[in-house]
Amino acid sequence: MPNKFMESFEAHWGVPGGFFQTIAGSQLRDKALACPARIRHELHLDEQGRAILYEIKPGDEIKPIVLLAHGMGGCSESGYMKRISTKLWMRGYGVFLINQPGCGPGMGLSPRLWHGGSSGDLAEMVDFVVQCYPERSLVTVGFSLSGNVLLKYLGEGRTIPENFAGALAVNPPVDLRVASSIISRKWSCAVFNQYYMRLIRNQAVALAQKFPSALDPLKNLKTIWDFDVHYTAPAGGFKDVDDYYDRSSSKHCLKGIKIPTAILSAEDDPFVPGHLFDQVAMSEKVMLHQPKKGGHMGYIARNNTPHGDRRWMDYAVLEWIRELHENQYGLRNLYVTG
Repeated sequence: MPNKFMESFEAHWGVPGGFFQTIAGSQLRDKALACPARIRHELHLDEQGRAILYEIKPGDEIKPIVLLAHGMGGCSESGYMKRISTKLWMRGYGVFLINQPGCGPGMGLSPRLWHGGSSGDLAEMVDFVVQCYPERSLVTVGFSLSGNVLLKYLGEGRTIPENFAGALAVNPPVDLRVASSIISRKWSCAVFNQYYMRLIRNQAVALAQKFPSALDPLKNLKTIWDFDVHYTAPAGGFKDVDDYYDRSSSKHCLKGIKIPTAILSAEDDPFVPGHLFDQVAMSEKVMLHQPKKGGHMGYIARNNTPHGDRRWMDYAVLEWIRELHENQYGLRNLYVTG
């Protein structure tokens, strides 16, 4: 499994801790990259619900197709999604950027908002990409909450497409109860709770306007925990919030993963404490990478990466995909020619 360098991250001297790494990763402005052409796809998930995926055509006939899945409050237009998809395109990869139900360009197209256990929706999106490129290998990268969904999808006993070559989960909250409690109740995380709740309210407004008969998420809810209690659990068909957290946390599924999978999660992630992974049984197919620094999807590096910026997370994602492809493609060629 790739790769040793993923533990070697060195934080920028001006962004020393997980709290500041997380903020800098989200708010730091980047120089503009050439924007590739994107094809819009509208996928019907159920009788009423639709989701939007954007496709960037591959420039290389051999490299895998990469599916990128955003985190909570994000969408295909989030900075990290646009940066990484562009960097992949510049290296010849085909890319799909998904919008989870109710997010981004898909706001108002679904009568429900996604949640940390929405592996059924992810399965339909994966199947759609496989149908578009049946002869290509598929690599999927899930960020934050989608990382949890991705790990759950892989380990809960579903039939995974044969050309699903590997997966990478970046800072996945594998224990949703712990992550929600920290964001909602820890005073140092209040700024993050407010940020995420503002994004969720934007999604809730669009849902309420387009689907007035659906369960209304527009209550006076102040924390992620309250939102999960009063909206996520009932809207998702769970008995209560504890049932939602128990059934949707991917820590229960890691033992069942059967394809090459990597988890990248800094030890100082303010929402996903590093010690959580000490208590989780994992399949031999799962490789855990835990840099000591980096925060939650921050990873602002001390020095420039080979990409010419300090976005080490982008570099780690692309290097992992490159090494996975080269290892698997090399082994396949060796097998055929031998």
